[in-house]
Amino acid sequence: MLKLPAMRGQLQVLSARNSTLLSLCDAFDEASSTLDRLRRIGSNDLKLIAEYETLCSDIEGEVIDICIATRGKTS
Repeated sequence: MLKLPAMRGQLQVLSARNSTLLSLCDAFDEASSTLDRLRRIGSNDLKLIAEYETLCSDIEGEVIDICIATRGKTS
């Protein structure tokens, strides 16, 4: 929700009703925390960092797709 402030309200409503979205949010939290930790410790494993960057981006895209697909249906 911090990453997508424009969608924060919609994410709060949807995540309460959509277990897939909630799981994606949890997965994003874990992946982004791991990515932050790898960067903070100065990991030299650039391949692993790139994999986590891609994973975070992919999850974020899925979350945005769900929000767009359900926009206007969250009454």
